Amino acid sequence: MTTPVEKRTVDMQIIGDWVEPHSRVLDLGCGRGELLDYLVQTKHVSALGVDLDFNRVTACVRRGVPAYQGDMVACMAAFPARHFDRVICSRTVQELAAPATVIAEALRVARSVTVGFVNHAFWKNRLDLLVRGRKARNAVYTTPWAESRPANPVSVADFEDFCAERQIKITRRALLMGDWKTPCPSLPNLLAGYALYDLTR
Repeated sequence: MTTPVEKRTVDMQIIGDWVEPHSRVLDLGCGRGELLDYLVQTKHVSALGVDLDFNRVTACVRRGVPAYQGDMVACMAAFPARHFDRVICSRTVQELAAPATVIAEALRVARSVTVGFVNHAFWKNRLDLLVRGRKARNAVYTTPWAESRPANPVSVADFEDFCAERQIKITRRALLMGDWKTPCPSLPNLLAGYALYDLTR
């Protein structure tokens, strides 16, 4: 386990506020385990991470965070309904081949699901395309098209329409400006750079 980190990113702090102490948490696309490590230290959760990348899973294990290398849908299929208190899909959903399937399965195995993503409809991305006629290149989208991620760019409007169509309840949301720190007071589909949602059935 790493030494507790004094300064966290705002989105991690928001997720931490939403997570109940001593709950069971599954992190899809857990990366190197920074978020789960933070939740274990601050909320004493029972944690499990899932990631396809072997090096990232190894990094989780080094932190003392249990992690499974493999497909997240296959991993969730091994658990009964409501096995977890919360599934987290932070900065991951836009890179999934089948995000609807992943979210549906997450809602099956957990009482609540937290989803966080970069808002593709952020005004700077729109302006970049309008003025330059090219893929957005900025602090969020740093790669050229040939090395591009995400595969499934999503906007605030897209995601909220998706939830409404599938009768997924949005219990709370946090919308941040382009600095990923300041709350977005209005017009989130245009002005928010990052969005976090808490979902239930």
